[in-house]
This record gives sequence, C-alpha cells and structure tokens, in this order.
Amino acid sequence: MTKELRRLSIVMLAMFLALFGATSWIQVVQAGELGENTRNKRALYDSFEVQRGSIIAGDAIVASSVPSNDIYTWQRQYADAEMWAPVTGYLNPLLQSATGLEQAMNRELSGTASSQFLSRVEQIVTGQPARGSNVLLTLDPEVQRVAYDALGDYQGAVVALEPSTGRVLAMVTSPSYDPNALAVHNAAQVNDTYDQLVADALNPLWNRTIEGTLNPPGSTFKLVIASAALASGRYTPDSTFPNPAQYTLPGTSTAISNFDGGTCGPGDEVSIATALRLSCNIPMAQLAVALGDDAIRDEAEKYGFNSGFDIPLAVTASVYPTGQLSDDKTALTGFGQGDVQATPLQIAMVAAGIANHGVVMNPRMVDRVVAADLTVQQTFANTEFGRALSTADAATMTSLMVANVSDGAASGARIDGVDVAGKTGTAEHGPSDPYTLWFTGFAPADDPKVVVAVMVENGGGLGQHGTSNGIAAPIAKKVIEAVLSR
Repeated sequence: MTKELRRLSIVMLAMFLALFGATSWIQVVQAGELGENTRNKRALYDSFEVQRGSIIAGDAIVASSVPSNDIYTWQRQYADAEMWAPVTGYLNPLLQSATGLEQAMNRELSGTASSQFLSRVEQIVTGQPARGSNVLLTLDPEVQRVAYDALGDYQGAVVALEPSTGRVLAMVTSPSYDPNALAVHNAAQVNDTYDQLVADALNPLWNRTIEGTLNPPGSTFKLVIASAALASGRYTPDSTFPNPAQYTLPGTSTAISNFDGGTCGPGDEVSIATALRLSCNIPMAQLAVALGDDAIRDEAEKYGFNSGFDIPLAVTASVYPTGQLSDDKTALTGFGQGDVQATPLQIAMVAAGIANHGVVMNPRMVDRVVAADLTVQQTFANTEFGRALSTADAATMTSLMVANVSDGAASGARIDGVDVAGKTGTAEHGPSDPYTLWFTGFAPADDPKVVVAVMVENGGGLGQHGTSNGIAAPIAKKVIEAVLSR
C-alpha cells in the first residue's frame, strides 16, 4: 500500500470513528436532554413511537402503552384510572404535558435515563426497537383500593406509609379524575376535558396528599408540641398547666376555648398527658408559649416541616412560620392553627417518626426500574431524613397516642385486639366555614407496620358538625386493618 493510500485510509477511519462517536453521543448520551426539549416537536413525535414502560403496583399494571393508529404510534392507558390518578398523572402529546409519575419518571419510562445507557447502546447495535422500562411502585394495590373506597365521596386525601422504610403504601385523593380522558389523541376532546377540570372549583387535578392549598393540621400538630416538650427535658407527661374554660391569648383580648367549651377534665390543673388524650386546646396553647416558637419550629423541622421532598413526585413543603412570632401566634400553633399549614404526607411523617423510635424516614414511591427483559436497572434505597426525638421519648409519645385511641378523643380508630396509636385534629377556618378533619396514627403500637394520615375537607359535608373521630378516624381504621390483614 502506498504512503498516500495509507494516509487516506487513516483519514477515512478517523472520519468514520468521529461520525460514529458523534451519532452515538447524540443518540445515547444526549437523548434525554434533546427528547425533553419542548421546542423539539420531532422528538415529541418520536417519543411516542417508543413503547413506553408500564407503571406497576404489586401485580397490577396501572399505566401502560397500547398501539394507536396515528402519528403517535402509542397511547397511554390507565387502569382503575380515578383511583390511581394522583399517582400516575397523565401523558399526552397534544397537550405536550405530563403530570404525576409520568412526568417524574419520564426518562425511565421512555428509556432515556442514565441507568439505561447500556440498554440503549445494545438497542442501537442490534437494531432492536427502542423501548422504555417499567417502574415498580411501593404502593400496595389492595391497600390503595381500601383507602379509595373508604374515602369515597369525601373531599380529601389518604396516605399510608411503612414507618421503618418510608415506603408509600397508599396515596388517594378525592375528587379525582380520569387520566384516560386526557390521554386520547383527539385535540378538541382533550382540550375540552382539561378546561373543565381546571375550571372545577373542587380542583380534581390536585393531588391533595402532597400539594394544593394546604390546610392547618389542627390538633394533629399537638404531637409536635408534645414532642418538643419532651425533647426540651423540662417537661414530662405529668407536667401540669392551669385548667380554665377560657384562655386569653397573650397580649390580646382574644379568648380561646377547648373544643367542648369546658375545662380539660376536672380540677384546677391539667397534665400534658390528659390534654393530649382529650385533645384540649388551652393547655397546649399554654405549653406552646412556654416552649417558645424557636423550639417548636426546630422540632417541626426535624419531622420535615419547611422542607420539600421528591418521592419522586414533588411534595409541597409544609409550613411552620419562620421569623419571630408573637406569643399569641405561638399559642395558636399549640393546637395547629394560625399560620401552620401541612400536607397529609407531612402529618403521616410526624406519626411515622414516633412509630420508628424517633427516626423520620424519607418517603418514597418507587422500588425499582426494570427493563422489558426483566433486568433490574435501578433500585431505590430507604434513607433517613433525620432523628426527631430520642427512642425513650418516642416510646412515651406512643403510649400517649395509644391512650388517645383506647380512652380518648380518637376512639373511632379502635381495632379489637390491636393497640392503635393515634391523634385526631379539627382545623378551623373562618367563623362559619366548615372544619377540616384530620386523623393520623399507626399500628400495632408495639411493632408498627403502617402509618396512616387522613384529611377530610369541607367538614365531611357536615360543615362544623362533622367530627374527626366520627369521619376521619374510621377511614384510617379501615386502611390499618387492610395492611394488618395482608
């Protein structure tokens, strides 16, 4: 071979390698970034030529791709759509939008995540059609069904966690919507459906477990107050406060009362244990003032308040107000009113931290990402958010919560033969506005398997006559029973 041919061969080889490298880089490494560019319409169409992976809970396929006879090739289909809508969300090329896990796990479902690099290379080399991977959830379809049925037509949300791991077992919201109606490839139909959902005053597109307009947590926040009191080392469950029927907020002329308008049991003084068991506002307001808002905020943040989470759905941060609060505002936080706002997931995390011996776990919804050939491409580990209280104090809090169910304000969550730890809450809004009803708890108290938080808006349809013990606690009871019977 002449010197010129040798040089030409080297140049041609270099050009081939450069071309191969450039195309491989674009097709493999930059695929995800280019595919998610909203200006790349061709990429949008191409992404629907790929058979998107399924979303799977237990043995139930809750979202999958089916063939379509149009330019998009595939269309998303959702099973038990309204029950799973807050989890799956929807995906539609006409709206150029996705929500829920369709959005949060888009790269994995479309096959463009970094964990799928080798799979994409193999597909390119062998000429196999591109295919997304399946996302396996932590949620239990049986528990999800029980939670969905128990919530029924109430406006609100239910979330269940495994306290030792943070795995989400159920996530239900109401009212819900049918994501299939937003997945069809008919522009007029999709736009009409979407506009109706957005205009609906009840906001069915909200996942009320983690987002939307947050509610005051009411007396469920007394768990944080009691936890802060124990953690301070200055108080025990037997510590007492004055027991009037009315209490004037410091520095104001505004008087507050307990829920029934009377004292918190008999006597001139009342213990923290009794105040929590009977869910009295006045002693907890006095305790909050004595602790101070800095101590309460520190404790609340140990449970996750003022922090956002990706589970991988984006969770709106629950709020304990920052900055120095006046004593009257601090008093209101003592029973979960004022500017305290929370998601049901956050309230579940409070109970879960107590159930898990004081350690709060980061919540998560996904266990694994699995390829079509069943190769596990990614696993998700249990991780700690942090310690909220000592093991000893967690045990004390558990005993206080058990008393609340067995002989207190949360009797609606009782289960024969099982010690249930729980706390009700009633959040007030305007003077004549319906209450928001809460319950959170876990069971069995000595070896917790599940934590449940229930939030029912609009007073459960009964305005200010609906009670947490009568509506929210029984819903949680059904979910707990479903987990314990597995």
